Amino acid sequence: MKYISTPPPVSWELARTQKTMQKRSDIIIGVLALQGDFLEHIQTLTRIGIQTKEVRLPEDLSAIDAIILPGGESTTMAHLIDVFHLRQPLKNEIDNGMPVWGTCAGMILLAKKLIQNKPKTLEVMDITVNRNAFGRQIASFEADLKINILGGGPLHTTFIRAPLITAIAANSETIASLSDGTIVAAKQNNMIATSFHPELTSDTRFHEYFVPYRH
Repeated sequence: MKYISTPPPVSWELARTQKTMQKRSDIIIGVLALQGDFLEHIQTLTRIGIQTKEVRLPEDLSAIDAIILPGGESTTMAHLIDVFHLRQPLKNEIDNGMPVWGTCAGMILLAKKLIQNKPKTLEVMDITVNRNAFGRQIASFEADLKINILGGGPLHTTFIRAPLITAIAANSETIASLSDGTIVAAKQNNMIATSFHPELTSDTRFHEYFVPYRH
């Protein structure tokens, strides 16, 4: 299936509804598969009946309807994006409206600004991010978050050497915060960014929400 680029939608909800109706079985979600926990996203999507494709080369983008940028090591991922000549093609697709979800390192890659001076990001989402804001891996933690867009009860979330959002533009929206107000998830037009890893739990609601088509 070839993704057909359209002008950026004015909201995430439009990104989810403005395309031609498709059967759920026809949707293909790409997962950037250069490094990190891409297999966990693929396994979660498979559990909810969504076809997936591992994305490693620019030509892979033509076969998908949306893409997930997984957690991992953001500096390594940014380097490999350049090695495999994915930076500009991926940025173009996102700018043209392809739905994208970045988790942890993926959130770092989406950000227009970082507190640190590396890695070089895609600079597509109007957020400022602090890498590894919660410290080393030993400082990883779990939290139950109320996320209104998902419905139901709190989502149990896992933070592993997680980044956080330190600033958010007016055209972006906070969708999840810790109890102290720290922003850990946001959305802007066709983009979603989360500090945490929904793919590491049995709760599939975030992946269900990301599927950008009615069914």
